[in-house]
Amino acid sequence: MTLPRLLQRTALAATALTALASAAVADATEAPGQFPSSFRTQEIPTNGTTIHVRVGGTGPAVVLLHGYGDTGDMWVPLAAKLVTNHTVIVPDLRGLGLSARADKGFEKANQAEDIAGVMDALGARTAEVVAHDIGNMVAYALAARHSDRVTKLVLMDAPVPGIGPWEEILKNPLLWHFRFGGPDMERLVEGRERIYLDRFWNEFSANPKNFPEAARVHYAQLYAGPGRMHAGFSQFAAFDQDAIDNRAWLAAHGKLTMPVLAIGGGASFGATMATVTRAGADNVQEKVIDGSGHWLMEEQPTATVAAIDAFLNAPSSR
Repeated sequence: MTLPRLLQRTALAATALTALASAAVADATEAPGQFPSSFRTQEIPTNGTTIHVRVGGTGPAVVLLHGYGDTGDMWVPLAAKLVTNHTVIVPDLRGLGLSARADKGFEKANQAEDIAGVMDALGARTAEVVAHDIGNMVAYALAARHSDRVTKLVLMDAPVPGIGPWEEILKNPLLWHFRFGGPDMERLVEGRERIYLDRFWNEFSANPKNFPEAARVHYAQLYAGPGRMHAGFSQFAAFDQDAIDNRAWLAAHGKLTMPVLAIGGGASFGATMATVTRAGADNVQEKVIDGSGHWLMEEQPTATVAAIDAFLNAPSSR
C-alpha cells in the first residue's frame, strides 16, 4: 500500500527565530475567528472531567471534534455554515483548549464517553460527527461504541490506531512525535510551545503561509497553559492502547455501517484517507481537497466546508 504524501514529504524550511519574531509582534489575544453571536459556551461535567463546549443553532445535532495543534476554535467557518440548519456542538477535547485540566483518561474509547456525556447533557440523542486528526480517533471510538447515536461521520486526514496499515504508518520518521512524551520532554518544550507547534503547522501544510499567523499565536498561547502540553503528549501516549481497543472491537463487532466521508488533503493523505477508512467502515465516500495539506480548515476552508456541508445535507443511504 502506498503511504500518503504526508508521510513521505521532507521538512519544509522554517526557523524558530522567525516564528518567535512573528509571534512577538502579533496580537496574542486574536483568535483565528469568532463563532456566530448566537453561540453560547458551556462547561459540561462528564465522565470524570469537565468539557468546554460551544453550542449554537437548532435542528439535528452535529458534533465537531478537533485534533492536535488546534482546539475547537478551528471549526469557526464550518460552524457558521452548519448553524443555519443544525444544532452545532463544538467541544475542546479532554485536557485541551479550555476544557478542564486532566492527567489521565486519554484512551480514545474513554474520550468517546466524554463526548457521549456532552451529547446527553445537551439533549442530543443522535448526532452527525465531523472530526480531524486526534478527533478522528475519538470519533471512530464513539461511532463504534455508540453506533445508534452517530448518524453520519466525517473523518479528515489522519489514520485511526489499529485500523488498516497502522503499523506501517508508525514506521515513518516524520511521525517521531507519536513517541515524544514524558516529564523530560514536557520540560524541554515548556516556554517553547510555539517552536514545537510551528514544526507541525509548517511541515504538514501544502503551503505554510496558508496557516494564518493569528491562528498560530492563538493556539500556541492555549497550548502553553498549565497541563495542556501534558494532555497533548498523553493523547499520543495512548495510541498503543487505542490500537488494541480498536482491533478488538473491529474483530468482535465488524466495520462501521453509517455513511462516512473520508477527506484527505491533496498534499497530505489524499485518496489514501478513504482507503484507510474502508478498513474500518463499509459505507465510505471519498473527497480530496486540492491545495491543502493536513490542516484542511486553515488551508482550504471554503472547499472543505462545502464538501462537509454537501455530505451532511445529502439524504442518508444508511
